[in-house]
Amino acid sequence: MSGKRFVLMLALVASLSSGALFAAGGRDSITPTDLREWLTYLASDELEGRAVYTEGLGLAAGYVQTHLQSWGLSPRGDSGGFLQTVRVRSVKTTNRSSVTVQVGKESRTFKEGDGITFPRFIGAKRSFAATRVEFAGYGVDAPGARYSDLAGKDYKGAAVVFLGTSGPKALDTALARRLLGGRGRYLTDQMGAAAAIGPAQFTAQPAAEPNGRPVRPDFVTTQRIDQAVSPSVTANDAFFQFLFSRASFRYDDLKRRADAGESLPGFRLDGVTITWNLDADYQVIRTQFTQNIVAVLEGTDPELKDTYVAVGAHYDHVGYADTELGEDQKRPSAPGRVTVGRESDRIWNGADDDGSGTVAVMALARAFAQGPRPKRSVLFVWHAGEERGLLGSRYFADFPTVPMNKIVAQLNIDMIGRNRDDKASEANTLYLVGSDRISSELHDINREANRGLDQPLTLDYEMNDPADPEQVYFRSDHYSYAAKGIPVIFFTTGMHQDYHANTDEVSKIEFPKLARVTQLVYETAWRLGNLDHAPARDFKGPRAGRGTRD
Repeated sequence: MSGKRFVLMLALVASLSSGALFAAGGRDSITPTDLREWLTYLASDELEGRAVYTEGLGLAAGYVQTHLQSWGLSPRGDSGGFLQTVRVRSVKTTNRSSVTVQVGKESRTFKEGDGITFPRFIGAKRSFAATRVEFAGYGVDAPGARYSDLAGKDYKGAAVVFLGTSGPKALDTALARRLLGGRGRYLTDQMGAAAAIGPAQFTAQPAAEPNGRPVRPDFVTTQRIDQAVSPSVTANDAFFQFLFSRASFRYDDLKRRADAGESLPGFRLDGVTITWNLDADYQVIRTQFTQNIVAVLEGTDPELKDTYVAVGAHYDHVGYADTELGEDQKRPSAPGRVTVGRESDRIWNGADDDGSGTVAVMALARAFAQGPRPKRSVLFVWHAGEERGLLGSRYFADFPTVPMNKIVAQLNIDMIGRNRDDKASEANTLYLVGSDRISSELHDINREANRGLDQPLTLDYEMNDPADPEQVYFRSDHYSYAAKGIPVIFFTTGMHQDYHANTDEVSKIEFPKLARVTQLVYETAWRLGNLDHAPARDFKGPRAGRGTRD
C-alpha cells in the first residue's frame, strides 16, 4: 500500500468515526464545515492537482467513493462499482466526403479539400439531401449586444450558409471574434440546422515527422464515432460563386459587403439543393483510460423512480508543473497561469475549479441519502477530464449507465466557491446558464427554489446571453447533456484572478456562500424529483441574459 493511500484511509476513518456518517440529511445537512473538510483534502498538494490520467485523480476518486459507500448510495458505474471507465481515443481519419450542389438544372460536386473542407470528425457514413438552403448573413446571434442575424428564424432541417471572417461593424471587434468561431455549431446544435457552411479561414497544417506522417492524431474523442453528426464545413470562393449563381444577390457583392462589415441580407436560395455524402474511415491509434464516478439514490415512487434528476461536477483539474524554474524565474510548460510572487508553487490545486463543485455534489449525495427521498431517483456523476475537453461527460452522454431519455434535467456545478473577481459586491450573486434554453419550466422551478431559501441568492443571467464573451454554455459538462436535448442549468459564481492559476487554493474559498449555493441546487433537485411530470421541453432558446436578475 502506498503512503498516500495509507494516509487517505486514516483520514477517512477519522472522518467517519467522528460522527459525520450519522449526520442528519436534507438541506440543512449541507454545511460550510463539511465542505471545508472534504475540500481541504481534495485540493491539497497531496493530490498534485488532480490531472486526468494521474494518481492524484485516482486518490480523489477513491475519497469520493468511500464516502458514497458510507452514505449508502448505490453504485451505477461499470461491473457493479462506482467507477465508469472513460475511453479516450486518439483517431486518424481518411475523409472522402463530398457535397453536390444543384442550382436549377446545373450541378457540381465539391470534394474534401477541393472547394470544401470538412471537420476531421464527421460521424457515421451517410448521405442526405438538404432541399432548403438559407443564407443567414453573418450567422451571428448576439441579442445582448443588440445584434442578431438569426432572431425569429426557423432553420430546422435546412442547410444554412453564412459569410464574413471578421464580423459586422455593428459588433465590438473582440466580441465578434469570439462569436465567429462558434457559428456553425450554434446553427446545428441550437437551431437544428441540418448543416452549416461558412467561409474558409487559414488553419495551420499539422507538424510532420520525417516520414511525413502527422505527429498528432486528427482528433481525440470519447464520443461514439458511429453516430450521425450534422456537418459544419467551410468553403472557398468557387463553391460560393456557384451556390449563389442564381440568387437575387451575387456572391461577389455579398463578400465585398461582408469584408467591409456592412449589413447583410437574409434570404432563401430558391431552386438550390445540396446533397451531402459523408464518407470517412477512422483508425484508433491510441486509447487512454480515465474514470467517471457514478452513483444513484433510488426514488420512492414506483413509476417515477425509473426517471432521474442528474447532478454533476467535474473532479479533475490541470495538475502540476514537472519543469524547474529557469534563471528568469519562469517555469516552462506550466499547466496554467503562474501568479506573480508564487513562482515556486508548482501545484495547481483547483480548489474552486472544480473542487468546489466536487464537494457540493458530495454534500448533495449525503443530503438526499440521509434525508427524505424524492419520488424520482437522483443520479450523481463526478465527470473526469472536463479540463481536457468535456471528456467524461461526453462519454457518459454517449455511453450512459442509465437511459438518457429517462433523465429529466441535469444540474451542473462548476466554480461556486468564490465571488466574481473577488468583489465583495458579488457576495450574494450566483450566475445561471442554460436554465431557459431548453425548458422554460425548469427556469421557473429554479427561480421558485431560490425564493424558498432562508436567504435567497441574487440570480444573474449575464453568462446565459448568446453574446457572453466567454461562451460558457458550451464550455462545461452540462453541454454534453444539452446536446442530447436534456434541460440543464449551469451554476457558477464566476471567474476570478486565480482561474487556472497556481493560487486557486482552499484558503480563498467562501465556504458559507458555497453552502448556500449547494442548498439552492438541493432545493431545485428536490422540486424536480417530486414533480409529477418531466419539465416541458419548449426549446425557446436563451431569453434571460445580460441585465436579467432575480
